[in-house]
Amino acid sequence: MNVATSFAVLVLMQAAGGGSSLPMLLPLLLIPVLYLVMIRPQQKRQKQWQGMLAAIKAGDRVTTAGGIRGIILSIKDDVIIIRVAPDNLKLEIAKNSIASVTTQDGASGS
Repeated sequence: MNVATSFAVLVLMQAAGGGSSLPMLLPLLLIPVLYLVMIRPQQKRQKQWQGMLAAIKAGDRVTTAGGIRGIILSIKDDVIIIRVAPDNLKLEIAKNSIASVTTQDGASGS
């Protein structure tokens, strides 16, 4: 039901003595609140995460969603090869599994 139809139904109900229209308008009024509280922040986080993935490069330290930490050796389309300490194991992981990135410039040398 679109908004114009909803308002037409409300006008007809009031003309027929249907009483208060607030209970019928409540769902229409809650949609913008729902968007501002739930949907918009999630879209903002998703956009920030995609920007982070687009900016990664070889030498960055990453942490995967599974908790594996390593240094990026190479990047392909949707696959990243990381080196994991202490045995310098090379792992091939999906690009979408990266949870956080620490760039080489921002990391303190050890």
